[in-house]
Amino acid sequence: MLLEIVPGIATAPGEKGRRVHPLRKGILACIGGTPLLELGSIVPANSARILLKLESANPTGSMKDRMALAMIEAAEADGRLPARGAVVEYTGGSTGVSLAFVCAVKRHPLHIVSSDAFAREKLDQMRMYGAELEIIHSETGGMTEKLMRGMIAAARAFMERTGAFWTDQMNNTDPLNDYHRMADEIWAQTKGEIDGFVQSVGTGASLRGISQTLRERQPQIKIVAVESAEFAVISGGA
Repeated sequence: MLLEIVPGIATAPGEKGRRVHPLRKGILACIGGTPLLELGSIVPANSARILLKLESANPTGSMKDRMALAMIEAAEADGRLPARGAVVEYTGGSTGVSLAFVCAVKRHPLHIVSSDAFAREKLDQMRMYGAELEIIHSETGGMTEKLMRGMIAAARAFMERTGAFWTDQMNNTDPLNDYHRMADEIWAQTKGEIDGFVQSVGTGASLRGISQTLRERQPQIKIVAVESAEFAVISGGA
């Protein structure tokens, strides 16, 4: 039996203070609804309350599960992606793993354009979920603008050649609604007592969706984006 502190759900027999997850039918129903954990022993005595949204509780261990499911289900709903239709995307990490997972469950063949610049474990995980990988060699061993443009071009070429649905993550706004729902989760879990939101970012899509909804509910909330020096695009870098 999986037990977790979930307010409002009946306590399991013999388990004081612990709660039982509601029954979820289908693995995709396990995406979202992740726990919020209050830090205790590792914050200063005079610290504000610090809460962590445990997105590792999603099936593949990443919040990108939300994004992948949103892109696929939106395309299924409006006819861009037929039943068991093929999907293509360029990616180097968690987005590809999440897409491979969702497509495996929904039985959509998935073609991933990636590179040997990325972690071997991520590539292996995509393959294990059944994705077909097209690997583009990195001349430097790392990510470069030339490599990224090559991956995008390969994904577009596959789409044009096969008619596959291209999720095109960098230009796809379908996940925003799902990030609004994530903000609703955070608001409900904090009972509206939230003064700041901090998130590490890549392209910033999830931060955009979450912060938009939080600001609608709390206009004075402080939003902080944390990005790496090597990819400080939001801060004005290349």
